[in-house]
Amino acid sequence: MTETTTRTAPDSGTEVTLPVQTDQLRLATAGSVDDGKSTLVGRLLHDTKSVLADQLDAVHRASADRGLATPDLSLLVDGLRAEREQGITIDVAYRYFATPKRSFVLADTPGHVQYTRNTVTGASTAQLAVLLVDARNGVVEQTRRHAAVLALLGVPQLVLAVNKIDMVDFDEAVFTRIATEFTEHARALGYRYGTVVTIPVSALHGDNVVERSANTPWYEGPSLLEHLEQVPVAPDPHDAPFRLPVQYVIRPRTAEHPDYRGYAGQVAAGVVAEGDEVVVLPAGVRTRVSKVDTPNGPQPKAAAGHSITLLLEDDVDVSRGDLIAAADSAPELTDELDATVCWLAEKPLKPGAKVLVKHGTRTVQALVTELSARFDEQELSSVDSPDALQLNEIGRVQVRTAEPLPVDAYADSRRTGSFLVIDPADGTTLAAGLIGVPLAPFAAG
Repeated sequence: MTETTTRTAPDSGTEVTLPVQTDQLRLATAGSVDDGKSTLVGRLLHDTKSVLADQLDAVHRASADRGLATPDLSLLVDGLRAEREQGITIDVAYRYFATPKRSFVLADTPGHVQYTRNTVTGASTAQLAVLLVDARNGVVEQTRRHAAVLALLGVPQLVLAVNKIDMVDFDEAVFTRIATEFTEHARALGYRYGTVVTIPVSALHGDNVVERSANTPWYEGPSLLEHLEQVPVAPDPHDAPFRLPVQYVIRPRTAEHPDYRGYAGQVAAGVVAEGDEVVVLPAGVRTRVSKVDTPNGPQPKAAAGHSITLLLEDDVDVSRGDLIAAADSAPELTDELDATVCWLAEKPLKPGAKVLVKHGTRTVQALVTELSARFDEQELSSVDSPDALQLNEIGRVQVRTAEPLPVDAYADSRRTGSFLVIDPADGTTLAAGLIGVPLAPFAAG
């Protein structure tokens, strides 16, 4: 049975009962090509008995067809035909598994440089990231790039899995050298003591993945799964002020519901309850919640992650793209975004670019007015006033939007503190932007 906790809704003072979020951990894997990410994920699924019998049979058959003596567990997660043929991960593969202590949502992200955009997608909601390195190669350029992206996205916990430790004869000195180098790099990116853990593993043979291995007697820490089961998760999004980006306005106009007018969307942050005072942005009109509808019928309250339909006491003008927020903790309305972006397109970004900005459910025209800095994730330094941002580069930009947007700082609310930059010509996603995230902490080294 899921544990629950009682909280006070910040807007109304109403006590509400909510599920305890520490039951679940959202994590992502990242690393360079051939570091063994998919094999590690497959090993976790296999050894926690999270694989159906027919799936395992299919992996055994596919492995035998390739002439392998043992099953290739990476096939459990590399689902696309192109991935299997090339032996790489291209798409973000989401997998779900559980132990008696915790359930997990895992995003297996690609290792190739050209798929860094998929890593951004997979890590954007992660509470922890497992970053793999090959024990034979140590920390490489892509390792440092991924660590910078994870720090930028605010992923609070890192695990460095030094994989293929069996291929260096379980050498403690090799592990210590890699662990020391990466920990220093992570500290320079802003990670504090205790938020970075290094574990020697062999995904192929299972050493220190689920159970601690006798092959590494010099390692006294937990196995990877033990650490995932006990690591503290990020702060509960229920504690943030209420935010609901309006996805759809529901007006049935039927004989049964002639006057029904509801505003549907997924709660991005906080708690909302009947009677709460809210404000509709960007209009700034205040009203109160008269009803909280859900797929399971009316409820007295709803929390972050719930899909709901709000009914309001007053007949106010609300449209798709509006934001319904806690009246006493409303976000700032601004048409000037000062943000850090990860550029995801082949075409470089230059000052003066005309783009679309998608924030929540609202999309507006925008102009990139300035590129103030570019971050060098290898040297941990910044370059002021670059001419352009190239594919996978991280930079600080100023964007002017055609209409004011209700934005939060990314550190306060991931959902309403982030945005997408879109090509107005074809709808391609060009960048992921994080409001109020400075380059300075990353460039301190």
